[in-house]
Amino acid sequence: MKEIELFYGITCPYCRTAKKLLNKIIEENPGKFKLKQTLISSPKGMIRRYKLGIHAVPAILIDGEIVFRGLPEEEELKNVLNLD
Repeated sequence: MKEIELFYGITCPYCRTAKKLLNKIIEENPGKFKLKQTLISSPKGMIRRYKLGIHAVPAILIDGEIVFRGLPEEEELKNVLNLD
């Protein structure tokens, strides 16, 4: 099972879209992915963000590696997750 982590901000409109996109992909592929959401303004989120060098949201990590900085296209995300 792959872990997908989304770094997001409360007021970020692109983050809301990224959440919807990730939730859709997870619903379409039950049991393949686990979604973790990290709020960048929370104490733990701030520490992890600085350690990883994340300066803008949304940022998407797959198995601990930053794969997207910004909002990806649905097809682009599916290609990275091997859901062709």
